[in-house]
Amino acid sequence: MRLIDHLKHLDLSNSEAKRAMRGGKVFLHGVPTADAGRDIQPFQVEYKPDAPKLTPGRDLIILHKDPHFVVIWKPAGMLSVRAGKVDGHLNVVGLVGKLTRGEALAVHRLDQDTSGLMMVARTITGQQALKDQLEVHSVERCYVALVLGKTMEKTWTVTNNLVEDRGDGLRGSIDGKPPHNAKRARTHFSQLQRVGRRVNMVEARLETGRTHQVRIHLSEAGLPILGDKRYGSASSVRLAERLSLHAAVLGFDHPVTGERMRFTAGLPDDMEQTRRSLVHAHQNPDRKRVKSKIPKKRRR
Repeated sequence: MRLIDHLKHLDLSNSEAKRAMRGGKVFLHGVPTADAGRDIQPFQVEYKPDAPKLTPGRDLIILHKDPHFVVIWKPAGMLSVRAGKVDGHLNVVGLVGKLTRGEALAVHRLDQDTSGLMMVARTITGQQALKDQLEVHSVERCYVALVLGKTMEKTWTVTNNLVEDRGDGLRGSIDGKPPHNAKRARTHFSQLQRVGRRVNMVEARLETGRTHQVRIHLSEAGLPILGDKRYGSASSVRLAERLSLHAAVLGFDHPVTGERMRFTAGLPDDMEQTRRSLVHAHQNPDRKRVKSKIPKKRRR
């Protein structure tokens, strides 16, 4: 069932449904969505007419909050931590501190143009406990990416050593004996879906969490992520307005109680629209593909 049809079944008119979606009143798995055409199951959707006004795809969403940490949904285009001047760019950690009116401490990061799930600590104890789990690789971190190219296997694993400059000014792997500053990186991949003629949707499960790890491993495997201006190709960059990488699963032990917690977040509106557009273009090759409408990035 399409989302718009479900909202009509809730006795919303077409204009009321669209207005509700634009205002952040319609939630899919706890995250506001304005993508009327996406396929959903009714139990996945909540309509909250009294919810505070939000802009889907632009505003940060707090999915869980307790005295020790929060789990948030980060929009693409937002920094994870402060960069540059003290009063510089809007960032996740700074915004969490404002929204919760308390301390906010970094635990891990997502690239600026990556969307999805992040945890932010609210106490020193919580921060250390969560970082300890990252060190022993007990945190479940799963990404979904749209990539250009054909996957050779249904599942595969990449293990190598990454350096800050592989010889062309970019992070990446190098042949031969790794230097002392190289960092071991390991990612487990699986193919999720063929998207049109040349694009695949893949899952990446992190064992380690190095800077740009998923982007590098896919690019060096000949599967650049759509919209990746740093590691992609001219063809892959043209197929999406932004980096098509989304942190979809985050699982870890509660830093105080030890309870296992797991959060999931479906594809954001822009990636889902890109996916549908590519499928449609493949099924209707004589019709021109229409790029998804991506919300403009917030000015900083």
